[in-house]
Amino acid sequence: MKLLRNPGVWSVLLLSILVGSVREFLFINLNYQIDHVQRGTRFSYAHSKVQAVLSGVDLGTLQFLKWTVAVVFIAAGAALCSAMDRAMQGSWRHTKAIVLTFVAVAALAFGLHLLAAVVPRLSTVSIQTLHMLQYPVPVLFVLLAGMLPLRRSASTGGR
Repeated sequence: MKLLRNPGVWSVLLLSILVGSVREFLFINLNYQIDHVQRGTRFSYAHSKVQAVLSGVDLGTLQFLKWTVAVVFIAAGAALCSAMDRAMQGSWRHTKAIVLTFVAVAALAFGLHLLAAVVPRLSTVSIQTLHMLQYPVPVLFVLLAGMLPLRRSASTGGR
């Protein structure tokens, strides 16, 4: 398949995996530090380098940092999806649709978070939806969509 021989596609895919790995490291350690501060434990399970950076930071700041980092990784996910589409299609024409989809899914996650006050199990769905936006999953969706055969309509003259 021609698409899989495209170095741009492989570059974006590998970068997406790297970004997902960095995200995982940061969030695991940030959550360990939040737990340590929240529960007032004697020691933190966070990586020593993370502890060194976050030592003495209060709970409110840690939670703000966590949400800020989440937004950064959601934006990175949208950018990587656009880059994957660019590598496959040769243009940025779908970028607006990709960004709007990310915003819509994030809004859905927020709505589910609000509904969790009535249906508590929606809290988990909300969290997992936000996590999906921060990992390489959407990039894989764009890649798979790019592999689908195009159907040309007669009204567009085959374009």
